[in-house]
Amino acid sequence: MTTDPAATAARKRKLRRRHKRERQAVIFGGVLAGLAAIGLGAAAIWTGGMESPFDRQWTTISASPTATEAAVPCVPADTLPVAYGDISVLVLNATSKPGLAGSVADLLGQRGFEISSTGNYELKLRGVGRISFGAQGIAQAHTLAAHIAGVTLVYDARTDASVDLAVGSGYSKLVELDLVPLAADEPLQPVAGCVPLADAEPVPAPTRTAAAEEDGDEAEDGEATEDDAEDGDEG
Repeated sequence: MTTDPAATAARKRKLRRRHKRERQAVIFGGVLAGLAAIGLGAAAIWTGGMESPFDRQWTTISASPTATEAAVPCVPADTLPVAYGDISVLVLNATSKPGLAGSVADLLGQRGFEISSTGNYELKLRGVGRISFGAQGIAQAHTLAAHIAGVTLVYDARTDASVDLAVGSGYSKLVELDLVPLAADEPLQPVAGCVPLADAEPVPAPTRTAAAEEDGDEAEDGEATEDDAEDGDEG
């Protein structure tokens, strides 16, 4: 029996085309299955059904919209600066610049301040920033403010001596250490426009919420609604 060479070649070409289509089907099927799995995983993370492997806890602070309108209590007479290591500071990013809170926290830590944590501020601030504190933290807030020219002081209803530093877009650097207007044996100076503690009305204390974010310093999207350089009491 003789075989037609042309027919044999045609059959071989047909077989090669069929095998090629089968391989392509397997490859495309695998790709589609992988994309589907990624999509389902992303949807589960978005809806809260699954925890992201990159999540970590950070701090978001709610801000009072009238914070800079409240009068700041005067530092009591003869109050001396607080030792930096005795001041607990939460540093917050009030800008769109990632990593700002962390970098400022590092600088303050190098000066001896106790950094409790870093995180995001609810508002974006156009000014240098703001230091929030309660009745127990007046001296701590004034001591910290001496290191940040133009920062705003905000008196709130917290009950401990901690202070929060929200860094705004107007911040450029800390005051040079040898130019910080503090001396261990000289009383702190009250800010202009301050009132006696008994007459000061604190704004609500901030609420801290835990959230998930790879870079805990990157600020949330949102509009700046306050300009601390114009509306607040500067340190």
